[in-house]
Amino acid sequence: MSSVIAATRFSVLDRSRVREGHTAPEALRDTVDLAREAERLGYHRFWVAEHHGVPGVAGSAPTVLAAAVAGATRTIRVGTGGVMLPNHRPLVVAEQFGVLASLFPDRIDMGLGRSVGFTDGVRKALGRDKGDAEDFAAQIDELLGWFKGTSPTGVHARPPEGLTVPPFVLAMGGGADIAARAGLPMVIGDLRDRDRMRRGVDRYREQFRPSAWADEPYVVVSGTVAVADTPGQARRLLIPEAWSMAYSRTHGTFPPLPPAGRVESLAMSDKERGFYEAGLTGQLAGTEEEVERELEAVLKDTGAQEVLVTTSTYDRQALLDSYRRLAALAGLDGSAARR
Repeated sequence: MSSVIAATRFSVLDRSRVREGHTAPEALRDTVDLAREAERLGYHRFWVAEHHGVPGVAGSAPTVLAAAVAGATRTIRVGTGGVMLPNHRPLVVAEQFGVLASLFPDRIDMGLGRSVGFTDGVRKALGRDKGDAEDFAAQIDELLGWFKGTSPTGVHARPPEGLTVPPFVLAMGGGADIAARAGLPMVIGDLRDRDRMRRGVDRYREQFRPSAWADEPYVVVSGTVAVADTPGQARRLLIPEAWSMAYSRTHGTFPPLPPAGRVESLAMSDKERGFYEAGLTGQLAGTEEEVERELEAVLKDTGAQEVLVTTSTYDRQALLDSYRRLAALAGLDGSAARR
């Protein structure tokens, strides 16, 4: 095993993707089941996401789902990838994480993003608009102030005040600069655009200011990693998500994941086909040997300390097998017993 891979943490972000023929409640239960398996395999963290009004994503309340995941596991760190801070009042977010950290001490992470909704209708329903994302840095400052007890309002947040819940910034757009100035760990993706990822990481490290939350830069790279017996089988893991992304780009709505076989028989417009093929390229997918080489290259290129795997697919057994294979090639505790 590569020494750079052996020195790297591996974690999981599951977006509770709905599958064709299955329900949103099933998707949420699948997420909890996957968290148990990730813990058995030795993954470092398990994170859940926030999406609103999206037919293909069941995870709309990340702190609620994180509580379910933490309650169903014992040792793995649990958090959000992320809570979309512009959608919420920072005090309420602080209170939610304060409750989580009180119930599950030393296990909770607070991943924060700046998205304000997938469509105009969702943003209107949330009472937000695109401009709210411009206040992300100030919102982070306010949120962290509730934990430190420094709010200028004179109000004290209970129970978060005095607790330490590690914050992470999802580096979308200007997120790398915000994370660096705030002195916070950064999560950056995706793995398909390595040059852009490397530029973001370099900028983050150059501008990083030590803080009470982090003495030095901490980089988490995120993206799809699919491992299977053959390159063809690994590619099939990518097909449902690639088609769903292509459909969303051409139809304006993000659908449930279809079986790979159905996608392969579909007729697509040239535009849709272009987005679909783009979604299949540049991912870390292949046999153990192929993925190990690619992972080593990414880690050497970025100097990342952690990989956050975000793979979604229709076939749950194939997905679990991929995570088991990845755990084995990364030498995670618990992986040998599962092979």
